Amino acid sequence: MDASPKKILIIRFSSIGDLVLTSPVYRCLKSRYPNAQLHLVVKQKLSTVLENNPYIDRIIPLENGLLKLANTLRKEKYDFVVDLHNNLRSNFIKLVLAVKSSSVRKMNWDKWRMVNWKKKMQVPHIVNRYLQACQELDITYDGLGLDYFTDSKAQNWLQNVFLPEYSKKPFVVFAIGGQFATKRLPIEKWKELAINLDGPIHVIGGKEDKHMGDMLSLAFPEKIINWSGTLTINQSAELLKLATRVYTNDTGMMHIAAAYNKDLEVFWGNTLPGFGMSPFYPDLNAAYSLNHEVLGLSCRPCSKIGFNSCPKGHFACMNLQKLD
Repeated sequence: MDASPKKILIIRFSSIGDLVLTSPVYRCLKSRYPNAQLHLVVKQKLSTVLENNPYIDRIIPLENGLLKLANTLRKEKYDFVVDLHNNLRSNFIKLVLAVKSSSVRKMNWDKWRMVNWKKKMQVPHIVNRYLQACQELDITYDGLGLDYFTDSKAQNWLQNVFLPEYSKKPFVVFAIGGQFATKRLPIEKWKELAINLDGPIHVIGGKEDKHMGDMLSLAFPEKIINWSGTLTINQSAELLKLATRVYTNDTGMMHIAAAYNKDLEVFWGNTLPGFGMSPFYPDLNAAYSLNHEVLGLSCRPCSKIGFNSCPKGHFACMNLQKLD
């Protein structure tokens, strides 16, 4: 840009993993323009994911309709808009604001070919595409990977509740959640994995994962502790921070674990690492990451996002996972 921007708007409405993956953008923008104000628009229910990020000056929630949000944003008089969502809603906001802007390349055509034609290819990682969307702002990636910052409530929970009870032995984490069923490893596979691991194993997930977590805990009462449905995102992050290794589906917890440079084993069902959403580590001191995939299936990938059940009925992409 010809002049340093004083106020920059970043748009990324959702989801947990996508928001974590935007974190290098704020850090690099703040490094390049330390006096600029960085504002982020995000869905209200997900604002906690980035509300503790010190590089973001203000979070503006999407909660009461798009037109009202656009009118609120227009009063801020932004110098530049970085659109990291690039959908109809974000394009509407850019149209209303009518200032210089750039957008992330979603590469949906390439992903469509991978899903529908089973084209063997790999799209650039989404973090690199997020950073490319800021090229006009002349930022340089610092090689430091992702950031994730928790709140004092989660930190106090770790110090006063978790550590007094569970600090004696190193532990691993099972992140059993996932937005869609076809991205979640079945319970029998988690049991198969647990058999070959020494405890303790701490299980995290959402409220919808609590039943599976309880079943795992009942199956291995001396080894598995289930926290699913009881922790906030930030409390789960504090657990990940201390884990020696994290076993996870393709989910937001995977990206938070990568932000903490954790050793990861990731179970890929209907999605592929080649979609550009694999764990993203710093350039130096990167942790160990292993992708578990069932290769050679004619039906995989069946979606770039996921389904509530396997379209073919056999769920071979997860049921045939080899965990030894």
